[in-house]
Amino acid sequence: MTNITRLHHALPPSPAIVKAINEMDESLRKAIDDAKAAGMPQGLIVALLHGQAHSETARMVE
Repeated sequence: MTNITRLHHALPPSPAIVKAINEMDESLRKAIDDAKAAGMPQGLIVALLHGQAHSETARMVE
């Protein structure tokens, strides 16, 4: 996934946040790879990720 742009805050994140981001990123990458290996259609993977992002965004703006 070399074509990903990371967004940066005005202040650098703490080492704990950087660690959490990296762990979450790796977990997502592994889950996506596992789903692809199991034969899940890419469109379904994208739809599930999009739905989760939409749900989290809705919770954040409430």
